[in-house]
Formats: sequence, structure tokens, C-alpha cells
Amino acid sequence: MNAKRISLLAMLITIAVVGRIIFTFIPNVQPMTTIIIIASFLVSPMEAIVIAVLSTILSNLYLGMGPWAIWQVLIWAMIGLISGLLGRVHTKIPLPILVMYAGFCGLFYGFIMSIAMSFIMEMDFWVYYLAGLPFDMSHAIGNMVFFAILYPVLFRLFKRKKVGLDRWM
Repeated sequence: MNAKRISLLAMLITIAVVGRIIFTFIPNVQPMTTIIIIASFLVSPMEAIVIAVLSTILSNLYLGMGPWAIWQVLIWAMIGLISGLLGRVHTKIPLPILVMYAGFCGLFYGFIMSIAMSFIMEMDFWVYYLAGLPFDMSHAIGNMVFFAILYPVLFRLFKRKKVGLDRWM
């Protein structure tokens, strides 16, 4: 990994961390999931996992650590890996479908987090999940908005600067 690649990852981690902290006033709306999806598309799934781990740890240093932090890392890493499967064909998929995929990832995140937290808190899963569904919906909608804004911009930037994308081009 060269300095250019490390700088790219540092930039994406910074966008994710600052975005997550800036949007704390809107519950569950933050660009972390979207940045991880886009990074998985444009650089690689393994680098998206690096972004997921470091962004979660750094933002949680400010927002607070707890038993949920390990689950956040694991779920965002899973999203990075799953998105990596779409990485080779993301340019062939229409933007509205990718936007819907970003929304699905928000719901997926909430569902897996509900499973984990219901065990940790010793609560009934369905009660916990249904109570958090409005927050999961705001996460999904936020992902869709962030993806619709960030993906075209970052894709053009990466393509023009010939950064990342080398795995696909």
C-alpha cells in the first residue's frame, strides 16, 4: 500500500467520522454506511473494512463506546464485503437501484444490530426490533439521500484522478 492509497483511505475515514459526528442531531442519519458502500465499490472490500473499523473506533471515541461498538464494526464490515460483490458491476446498475441498495443496507444494519442488542440486553427480539424500526427507517432514508449525493461526485472524482478504481479498470 503506497502513500497515495493511504491518503485516500484517510480521506474516506475522515469524511465518515466527521459526517457521523456532524449529523448526530438527526437520530440514525449519518454517512458511515454510504461511505463504506462507496469505498467497497471504488477501492476494494478489504479497504472498506479498514474504513469501517477505523471510522467506527474514531467516531465512537467522541460519541461513546459500549457493547454496540463491536457489532457496529462487524455489521459495517459485512456491508463492505457484501457491497464488494456488487463492485465489479456497480457501473452497470442504474443509480436508483444503487440508491435502493443503500437504503436496504440501513435496514440490514438495524436488523442485525437488533439481534445482537436484544441478546445483550436480554430483551425479546421483536419488541426491541419494532421499537427501533423508526430509527432504522431514518437510517435507510439517510443512506439513500447520502448515496444519491455522494456516489456520483466521488465516482467522477475517483475516475478523473485515477485513484481507486484501478481494481475495476
